[in-house]
Amino acid sequence: MDDFEKTLRINLLLDFYGNLLTDKQLEALQLYFREDLSLQEIASIHQVSRNAVYDTIQKAIKLLETYESKLQLLTKFEKRKEIILRIREVNSDERIEPYLKELEQLD
Repeated sequence: MDDFEKTLRINLLLDFYGNLLTDKQLEALQLYFREDLSLQEIASIHQVSRNAVYDTIQKAIKLLETYESKLQLLTKFEKRKEIILRIREVNSDERIEPYLKELEQLD
């Protein structure tokens, strides 16, 4: 998995499970993965060591991955999106479009 894919995955996991993290963990991940701040920049903001920020981020990522392995919300979301795309490819019937849009809004 390259850096872009990792960042995308972490951001999606944050969307699903971010509220389960501590405020400190959530903010560190958001600053690092969404705001693209460096570990040193985050450390300066919070007046902690760069290593403390790194540890917080790694622990939070591990938690997000644990939640995903148990709940599978991201996996199910991606499967639903894939099924919707396949339905659209094979069926151009306008009658099903409102139902597909409704499915998308559930995400």
